[in-house]
Amino acid sequence: MAPGENQSSGVTEFILAGFPNLNSTKTELFSVFLLVYLLILTGNMLIVGVVGADTRLQTPMYFFLGNLSCLEILLTSVIIPKMLSNFLSRQRTISFAACIIQFYFYFFLGASEFLLLAVMSVDRYLAVCHPLHYPLLMNGAVCSWVVLACWMGGLFPVLGPTVAVALLPFCEQDAVVQHFFCDSGPLLRLACTDTKKLEETDFVLASLVIVSSLMITAVSYGHIVLAVLRIPSVSGRQKAFSTCTSHLIVVTLFYGSAIFLYVRPSQSGFVDTNWAVTVVTTFVTPLLNPFIYALRNECVKEALKDMFRKVGADFLGDLLLVKSFNRKTVK
Repeated sequence: MAPGENQSSGVTEFILAGFPNLNSTKTELFSVFLLVYLLILTGNMLIVGVVGADTRLQTPMYFFLGNLSCLEILLTSVIIPKMLSNFLSRQRTISFAACIIQFYFYFFLGASEFLLLAVMSVDRYLAVCHPLHYPLLMNGAVCSWVVLACWMGGLFPVLGPTVAVALLPFCEQDAVVQHFFCDSGPLLRLACTDTKKLEETDFVLASLVIVSSLMITAVSYGHIVLAVLRIPSVSGRQKAFSTCTSHLIVVTLFYGSAIFLYVRPSQSGFVDTNWAVTVVTTFVTPLLNPFIYALRNECVKEALKDMFRKVGADFLGDLLLVKSFNRKTVK
């Protein structure tokens, strides 16, 4: 058997349909998606860099934000580079092994992100509603263990469904996956066996991760809103509501699209609308997160300004040193 070949059906690769109704605008789509991907990488890498470098941001909230940005970078990098290369290719194929790997990392990183969003909402609830106990409840050790649990909470539960999909018999060689990446529904639709049990398992797992984390997030923000309403200052309430509203917009987009895609008993019957909704989780929320959660924050903006000043000063110093060395060499 060839490396990366499916044992049950001998399938070695799939064809990714991409955006079948938009083939006439491939060049424009490539340019737009490339620009968005670069913006996602830049914004999230800036957050990771400044949180790691600036001691003023060594707090639980920014620690969680740094991990969220790491997840966004990895999640988009699992999907977008292959999608961009397919815009420039006539074949648009993906090997069976690469498809299963993409499937696994997409759901592993996505599940971890849902868990982390729930943790971040609890962190904000404790900071707003229990400020005196907050330093004790969210110390460095607790934050590290909680983040590790979020990563592990995505890593292991997805293994079982991934192995099950990898062992499915697929009927056609070069079968067309009706999506721009190897998503669950389009892959299950290509299997030449009954996938009902697997779809039910996926539904239960998705419900546990997405709905439970959504409930935690909703309850936490509900308590935060009640606490904000008790703030006597009108300007204080407006500032707090402005922050909460922007956070809730991103959370609503992320959870809403995920529930539409995965919290339903049968995923293989709705593949025609999947790609449009997946664009939200793959492009829109990773692009918005750095701006909503961090780049609108005054502390982050100050830290970024200081970092750019330091980088600029170091670069200028190195440039002057090179010029001075060149002058001595010429003499």
